[in-house]
Formats: sequence, structure tokens, C-alpha cells
Amino acid sequence: MQPKDNAHSLQDMLILAFLCIVSFYAWTGSVPLFDVDEGAFSEATREMLKSGNYLTTYLNGEPRFDKPILIYWLQLASISLFGINEFAFRLPSALASTLWAASIYLFAGKMLDRRAGFIAAAAMIPTLQITMIAKAAIADALLNSMLAISMFSIFLYYKERQQRFVLIAFTAIGLGTLTKGPVAILIPLVVSAIFFLSQRETKAWLKAIFNPSGIALFLLIVLPWYTLEYLDQGMRFIEGFILKHNIERFSTPFEQHTGSIWYYLPVLLAGLTPSTGLIIPLATEIKKLVKTPLSAYLLIWFGFVFLFFSFSGTKLPHYIIYGYTPLFILFAMVFKTIKKPWLLGIWPALILVALSMAPLFIARIALSASNPYIRDLLHGALKLMGPEYTILLVSIALITLLVWTAGKIPARYRLAATGAIFCLAFNQVIMTRAGELLQQPVKEAALLARNNGYKIVMWKVNYPSFLVYSGNSVEKRAPKPGEIVFTSVKYIDRLNASEILYQKNGLVLAKIQQ
Repeated sequence: MQPKDNAHSLQDMLILAFLCIVSFYAWTGSVPLFDVDEGAFSEATREMLKSGNYLTTYLNGEPRFDKPILIYWLQLASISLFGINEFAFRLPSALASTLWAASIYLFAGKMLDRRAGFIAAAAMIPTLQITMIAKAAIADALLNSMLAISMFSIFLYYKERQQRFVLIAFTAIGLGTLTKGPVAILIPLVVSAIFFLSQRETKAWLKAIFNPSGIALFLLIVLPWYTLEYLDQGMRFIEGFILKHNIERFSTPFEQHTGSIWYYLPVLLAGLTPSTGLIIPLATEIKKLVKTPLSAYLLIWFGFVFLFFSFSGTKLPHYIIYGYTPLFILFAMVFKTIKKPWLLGIWPALILVALSMAPLFIARIALSASNPYIRDLLHGALKLMGPEYTILLVSIALITLLVWTAGKIPARYRLAATGAIFCLAFNQVIMTRAGELLQQPVKEAALLARNNGYKIVMWKVNYPSFLVYSGNSVEKRAPKPGEIVFTSVKYIDRLNASEILYQKNGLVLAKIQQ
């Protein structure tokens, strides 16, 4: 590599590092935990620390079989080092996202070239759904990083036939299985089978999946915890994790999370912002792309994830993220074909303008809202969205368009710049307000309960982050005379509350009359 290339490579890595800081690390400690998922993962980790039981996770004293153990162990290590706070709970996800971005940069750089690696990573890091899960105390960032490493290793094995790539793939699949279960096996297994069969390399595929060293490595990672958990919990673990949270999620709508077969189309368009515009050149070049093994592999990867979860009984927005990684590399492959790069700035600008108009719609909805909780929440949102909110987002939208029209700056750097701008806008303007509106009342009520030593009954609401901030479990039932209840204003009229201890944005902490 020439000195000039070294300088450009260092420059690219510094830009990507800045993007990671903006997207993955900034605001991790300044926004309250979001319920239900962040609150549930964090509380289960806090209870693990308190109990010293590092095998089975508990939420409010009851076994929690939603996910395997790895993310809890990483969160436990983090809060042991940095204390019980939002930053510590979210740090493992930020680190996993950094590993994810680095793997995309290195793989695309190896398979294509340095610029393609930069473009793929610059498209990935500030993406709307990724900046959200990268700062969330949940398992998804870790799972996606393991999926990316396993899938990249499988393709490298196809290209180079080296056993080390098989072993890396098995290791990543094992860690993914310890993070979120069978999905970490399903996607690499099915995608690789379809790809190797399409390339008439069935023997190579069979040799890889039945590799004794790889299988041993996988079992060494996965088997100890799964075995010990079964011995500890018995059929409750099988029924709760394997049957309920895996098989039933696919076969039936789980917790009313359902949708039509087209559910993921709008999720895809919104979730890929600010890089959504790259879908158009990708679509126009798709006939050419399918002729090369790498492109075929990436398209099969995305296509399987999209179809599988489209037909799944349970649908959640973050499931489609399992298929985003190949899209970012495909975007890098078609980026040089774009004749008018400035058009890529239109979509994120429109999204920002649409978000700037939210107060107008909220004000109209608030006038007709009959649900007391919704009404209070909407009024709280309007207080947080003053004129400066709209002015700021419209201004950022204009800046986004201006950056894309700066023709002297290479298009890949304009992609990175607008990604950073969008990320700053979304996290600072939108997410901080969302946290203050939805979760700050939970945190404040919990801290009030903690500071005063209140024993709380939680009634008809589910806010696990309340347990994190109060440092105590709660009883979930109707309150009795003399007890203190945390509930919604929607239900407070049903109770004989003698004293309102705290009320904000539709949530209430009240003492029931004796």
C-alpha cells in the first residue's frame, strides 16, 4: 500500500470512528431506559447482581426465559465496573455494534476495495434502526454482530477453503446462540445451504457443517449453559424458552405483535434512513449483481430474512435488521453507478421535515383524545415540542440537502457527513424528548419511592425500568387500603386515592386511602 493510500485509509477509519461515537456511544447515559425491553433486560441483570445467581435470569423475582444468558453476563460485567446506570447497561450493545461495523468495513474492503468498505460501514453506522439498537440495553446488537461475523466467515470459506473460517463461523454461531437462541443457527444454515447448492458446491457445504472441530467448538460454547439451565429449571426452561419464545413466536402472533405479509416494506424504508435512497440504484443493478457469487450470497441472505419474517406469526420491527448487513455491502457495490448523488439527500430531508410537523398532528389528536393517559401524554409531548423543535429539524433538513450538493467533496464523504448529521438530529432532538416524555416520569417516580422507602404495588401497567431505578421488586395486583400504587391516570379514578405523591405525563404514584 502506498503512503497516499495509507493516509486515506487512516482518514477513513477516523471518520468511521467519529460516526461510531455519534451513533453508538453519545447519549447512552443521558436518556432513561425505555420500557418494556430495556427495562426488562436491565432489571434482570440487576437482580442477577443482587442475587449472585449467574445461571438463571429473574424479573421481579420470577424466572425470565425470553433470551439466553450472554447479554446478561456482559451487562453484569459492565455494571460491576461502572455501576448501575444507563451507560453501563447499554455499553455492551455499543461495543457489539462497533464490532459489527468493523466486520463490515473489513469484509467489504477485502472482497471489494477500501472505498467499498468505507461506504458500506458509513451507510450502516448511522442507520435509524441501528443507532437505536446500538444504544439499547437489549440483545439485538450483539446478535447482529455475531450473525455478520458468521456469515462473512462462511463466504470466506467458500472463496478460500480454509478451515479457520469454518471455526470462526462456528464460534460466532455459538455466541449468537448464547445471545438469542436458534435464530443464530437458522440464518447461517439456510442461507449457506441455498448459496452452496446454487453454486453446485454441496460437498464443500457438507464438509463445513459437519466439521468435527467446528461442531466441538460450538458445543463447547453453547452446551454448558443450556445443560445447566435445563438441570436447574427443567421443563420450565424448555416450555418458556424453546417452545414459547421461539417456536410459538413463528407459528402464532406473540403478545399481539402481528401484521400483514407487507409489514416489513415500510419498516425497511424508514429503518434504513438516511441510506434508503440507495435501494433505487440497487434495484436497477440487481440483474447484473446476481451473476457474481458475492452479490448472489448477499441477496440470498437478505431475501431469506425478509421472506422468513414476513411469513412469521410474530412480527417486530427489529427482526428485519438481521438482513440489513448484506444490504450495506450491496449499497457499496452500486454506489459508483449513481449519477446524481444529491438525490440521496431527499429522503432523510423529507423524514426530518415530516418529524418537524409532528406537533401539528399531536395537537389535533389531543383535542379528541378520550383516554386520560393518551391525553396527558400528548399534552406532555406538545410541551417538549416548542417552536424551536420544528425550526431545528427543518434547518437540519436543509443542511442535509446542502451537504449533498457540495460537489467538490467526494460522494462517499458526503454520505458519511449526512449520516452524522441525521444521527445527531435524531438522537439529540427526537430520542432525548422521547425519553423525557415516556420514561423520565417512570424514573422520577421510582427514585421518589426509593428515597422514601416506599413499598410499591404496580397496577395495570408494565414498567420494568421502575424496578431498576427503585432498586426493589413490586407486587403486581390491585392495591389495598394504605398501600402506595404506581399506575396510569386512566385507572386512578377506580381507586380511592387519598394522596397523589407524583403525577406526570399520564403516570401516577398515589397512596390509597385507609
